[in-house]
Amino acid sequence: MSDASPVLATDARRVAVMTVLTVLAGAVDAVSFLTMGKVFCALATGNVLFLSFALAGEGDVPVARPATAIGAFMAGAAVAGLVLQHLADRRGPWFPVGLLCEAVLLVSAGALALARNGTGAVPAADDHGVVALVALAMGVRASTVLRVHVPGMPTLLSQTAIAELINDVLRHPRVALRGMTAKQRLARMRWTATAGGIFSGGVLGTLLLVPLGTGRALLVIAAAVLLLAVTGMVTRRLGGTGAVGAG
Repeated sequence: MSDASPVLATDARRVAVMTVLTVLAGAVDAVSFLTMGKVFCALATGNVLFLSFALAGEGDVPVARPATAIGAFMAGAAVAGLVLQHLADRRGPWFPVGLLCEAVLLVSAGALALARNGTGAVPAADDHGVVALVALAMGVRASTVLRVHVPGMPTLLSQTAIAELINDVLRHPRVALRGMTAKQRLARMRWTATAGGIFSGGVLGTLLLVPLGTGRALLVIAAAVLLLAVTGMVTRRLGGTGAVGAG
């Protein structure tokens, strides 16, 4: 059987979509950490550590922000998991719906930030509403991409992908991409896209989005997620077999 199968073509399309979502996750964390009081809304591991520092009374880290982010992330993941499973059981468009919910939550967060703080950052004394909405959106994202299940591409963290990539290079140090099978190349592409996507998103968020202020930056990210959702919905309606989450 040839390596260049339709399944691999579908996987390549999924890798492309997951890469865009990974870049956006990096941008979300750049905006949240730099303009929302040093809290990660996508990287839950960072918030767990911040909360542990705060509870230990070290590092001048407030308890409320990481606790809010963790709670909202968990709530978003739980609700999305139930809703998307319900849609999937009925062969509904669960993937674009998941992205649409994420986009709506990000728009709400951006609008709230603009209403309360204008085009500036979210002050430390804020009531954490913006943090909660963005973390809720990222919890929805986590459940959405979990259902897609592209190995090595969770879109919200890169540690495992970096380790997988390093180990793969060490196992095959003399094998260039042209000497690999299509599956091997795709696996290395996934790991590289995840590590590079988070980094690129962080750079993008820092240089382009953070200067816009919290509200406008979140609206730009929401627009990108919404574009992916609409594209997924249109592809599904046209009967594209390579659509992410089709069926």
